[in-house]
Amino acid sequence: MKLLLLGCNGQVGWELQRALAPLGELTALDFDTPGPWRADFSRPEALPALIGALRPDVIVNAAAHTAVDRAEREPELARTINAAAPGVIAREAAARGATLVHYSTDYVFDGSGDAPRAEDAPAAPLSVYGRTKLEGETLIRASGCRHLILRTSWVYAARGGNFARTMLKLAAEREALSVIDDQVGAPTGADLLADVTAHALRTLAARPELAGTYHCVAAGETSWFGYARFVVEWARARGHPIRVAPDAIRPTPTADYPTPARRPLNSRLDTTRLRRAFALHLPPWQAGVERMLAEVLGA
Repeated sequence: MKLLLLGCNGQVGWELQRALAPLGELTALDFDTPGPWRADFSRPEALPALIGALRPDVIVNAAAHTAVDRAEREPELARTINAAAPGVIAREAAARGATLVHYSTDYVFDGSGDAPRAEDAPAAPLSVYGRTKLEGETLIRASGCRHLILRTSWVYAARGGNFARTMLKLAAEREALSVIDDQVGAPTGADLLADVTAHALRTLAARPELAGTYHCVAAGETSWFGYARFVVEWARARGHPIRVAPDAIRPTPTADYPTPARRPLNSRLDTTRLRRAFALHLPPWQAGVERMLAEVLGA
């Protein structure tokens, strides 16, 4: 099997390089990859030639415009990267009989209520980012290609910046922290997404009828406040320098921190369909965060 990974240097793409390697011959590209081929999603018109030359059986798209606030200032670029480019890739996949894996987001929903969203829940994005990701999903489905769309939320990785690193830095510098407590979701590791992808692709090869849209997040839920407190107390218990006192991490509402893009308050996603279809157990979010912290902090 020949696999083409696009967006290989992002958090999810980096983990996918590891997880997909055992499945077959893997070509991993990003917008700045040296050599004859690169995956520049700002130029969708160049993607058919790339796919035609490499002739993959599976295309895994981990590229996206994920700067949620910046997308409000550059909606056309966000649409090109998050919608137009995936649409081109999907049409090429359909024409060649290839399978496409694509990652989407809880931001396609409006974040109302407190129940986990199922895959068929009505979409109502609040931001440019959410709208462009939803349009990308729509174009993929319209293409008729065999696809897996995995919606996820609150993605982190040991590689690169993340919320936990930011909290640890601030906790070492400040005596008090205020963290949003009315947005709820499940911190989900890029490594978990990559491993689920590899497992799903192996299963899909034998059972193509399982193609479709699925929700993929770690088990359980927390707020950003709960996430921050977990991270800081984990580090404190292991002797890492923490200045902020345990009772000085304070909850605060989203309204106190206005941003250009509106965030969904409810980022809960129902993973029942994924777990049943692919016989998966999704670990609790705490387990993945602890593993990431151990890697980041050398604990």
